[in-house]
Amino acid sequence: MHDHTEQVSLAARISILTTVAVGVTLACVSVIIYVSVKSEFTSSVDENLVSRATAAVRAGVVTESDIQGLPEAALLAADVHMAVIEADRDYTGLESFVGPDELAVAAGSRTHSLRTSQIGGTSYRIVAVNAGNGRALVLGQSLANIEAALDRLRVVLWTIGAFGVLVAGLLGSVVATSGLRPVRRLTTAVEHVARTEELKPIAVHGRDDLARLTVAYNQMMVALDASQQRQRQLVADAGHELRTPLTSLKTNIELLGQAEQRGGMSTEARRELIGDVHAQLDELATLVGDLVELARDAGAPDPEPIDLVDVIETAVERVQRRAPGISMNVQLEHWIVVGESRALERAVTNLLDNAAKWSPPLGEIDVRLRDGVLTVADAGPGISDEDLPHVFDRFYRSRDARRLPGSGLGLAIVAQAAQRHGGTVTASRGPNGGALMTLRIPGRGLGDDGTTPADPV
Repeated sequence: MHDHTEQVSLAARISILTTVAVGVTLACVSVIIYVSVKSEFTSSVDENLVSRATAAVRAGVVTESDIQGLPEAALLAADVHMAVIEADRDYTGLESFVGPDELAVAAGSRTHSLRTSQIGGTSYRIVAVNAGNGRALVLGQSLANIEAALDRLRVVLWTIGAFGVLVAGLLGSVVATSGLRPVRRLTTAVEHVARTEELKPIAVHGRDDLARLTVAYNQMMVALDASQQRQRQLVADAGHELRTPLTSLKTNIELLGQAEQRGGMSTEARRELIGDVHAQLDELATLVGDLVELARDAGAPDPEPIDLVDVIETAVERVQRRAPGISMNVQLEHWIVVGESRALERAVTNLLDNAAKWSPPLGEIDVRLRDGVLTVADAGPGISDEDLPHVFDRFYRSRDARRLPGSGLGLAIVAQAAQRHGGTVTASRGPNGGALMTLRIPGRGLGDDGTTPADPV
């Protein structure tokens, strides 16, 4: 049943639902109308018969009538059968007109009675009124006219109901078709994207929920298009950057092969060539590692509370081993953040590597962490105004940086890590003219007792 329902279009389901709802409503209304009219007709007949019988008793009709051997259809009025019965007489064969209720009224145990009976195949409403002295006046009025009117009413109600259901179905179809037009337009756009991969937004009409859905779709298309552009740019840039070390490797290996074919090369030349190969492999490994880091998903797989002091101290030790001639002046305050330790450590290491690369021999790097703000200041030449807006772009390298080792991805990785953790990173000139990198990560400090303060209520 569920599978069959899924095969029906949304517009058809709305039309069917509308038709069923209107049909059920009309059916309920029709039943209420029919029952009310029938009850009103019956009540009117009862009041009329009781009034006639009471008037006849008061007029003395029962004292002038002798009904011994009364036939079943004793007609005294146009559409009313009238008879006087006695409580102690036998009316065998006339049960349809004189029954236990009427005899009870004649006996005086009841003042009157009302019931419906079939006489000669026609429905009659029978009323009995006590006439005193063990007698009762019985009146029976045919319900043929009322039943005919109710039959006509049933036909009218059925006709109105069928017409109402038909109109409801047509209107439901029109409303569903018109109301779902934006959904169909959105569906067509999605199918077009799946077929052609063209991420084009669609026009927004109105301000209803479907318009909001269209706006959300357009925003998704813009974000997806931007993501694809970044992906294509990353692939293009990565291909360009990988080409240089791979070409150098290929050239050196070909030279080594040619030298072997000619009888070999000197030990010094071979050592220099192999050193170049090792340097190119290191450059290639660094570039691949940076590309993998940039290609990782935005969310941290296992976020956990981290003290930035631990992250920075580990990064300082690592960079200090790679640049032993550079001294580092480190002043840190505990700052707790929730995030990924490896990404933050990579970001801090890249900042320190960048500072060490640009620092002069025996230079000094100032590393400060205060209130969640990490600053790394070197004593290098600083960053030119032309390069400042681009230092965190992927593969961007200034003119001076092109003569130094590096992939141009280190600071881009810092910016990505900061964004992942809801922070920011900026570059500027330091007080001594060198570069000043500022990394801000949301978190909280430690209290005097070494514990993190509670969140404000």
